[in-house]
Amino acid sequence: MSVLENFKKLKADGTKIVVVTSYDYWSAKILNETDVSGILIGDCSSMVMHGHENTLSSDVETIAMHIRAVKKGAKDKFLIAAMPFMSNRKNMIDTMDNVETLMKAGANALKIEGVDGNEELYAHLTESGIPTIGHIGLTPSHHNAIGGFKAQGKTKESELKLISEAKKLEELGCIAVVLEAVPQHVGAAVREAVSIPVVGVGAGLDVDGQALVLQDMLGFSTDFKPKFVRTYLNGADLIKDAVNQFAKDVHSGAFPGEAETYAASKEQLQK
Repeated sequence: MSVLENFKKLKADGTKIVVVTSYDYWSAKILNETDVSGILIGDCSSMVMHGHENTLSSDVETIAMHIRAVKKGAKDKFLIAAMPFMSNRKNMIDTMDNVETLMKAGANALKIEGVDGNEELYAHLTESGIPTIGHIGLTPSHHNAIGGFKAQGKTKESELKLISEAKKLEELGCIAVVLEAVPQHVGAAVREAVSIPVVGVGAGLDVDGQALVLQDMLGFSTDFKPKFVRTYLNGADLIKDAVNQFAKDVHSGAFPGEAETYAASKEQLQK
């Protein structure tokens, strides 16, 4: 069974979907040996990997580079690539060139933010045999239009719009929906409205699965922590402690020791 078929049957089996981000070979190799359902190579790489303030600096070439690295380490996982800012909004020819680049880099599916204005693209990708996932709720690349990185679905009108968008995504052939930063009852309502999986990022317990940024959950992102993040490891402190211990060993002459030093050959010892 393919990674796509495995991913699509999780909801039917009643198994919660688990998605974590990765952008490089070493982390992908570790994640390949875990219980995650899929790996997202997202445009938030511009923030957690490259130090930008938001996702707008991301581009197709950079995402493709990260996909190739992740593919080498996570050959057994379902890889979802984000279409970065403006990569799908200029014209269909340029958009499909970008789609081709990301898919040939090794993605199994593409994640696209928003519904309005993307209807033709979703339908065309479905007809072209390219699995797509729609992203609604808080859509980070639209933060200038929605007033910042803040929760959505806080009014009845907004809740109904999200339900309508999820239904439209299913009609257009999407294999799943990512729903970000909404109240729990909105997550539940969206999940009930569609038959395809709804993966939440801060959407409460009642959706079909959860996604987190790896650097956030491991405690590497020390300058910003969204409300929906749970930290499972104090990664930054562990790394600092390890590096400082290395520095201490070097300063004291404890490193390298015999175990880390190459021995002379028998011929050299005889001479």
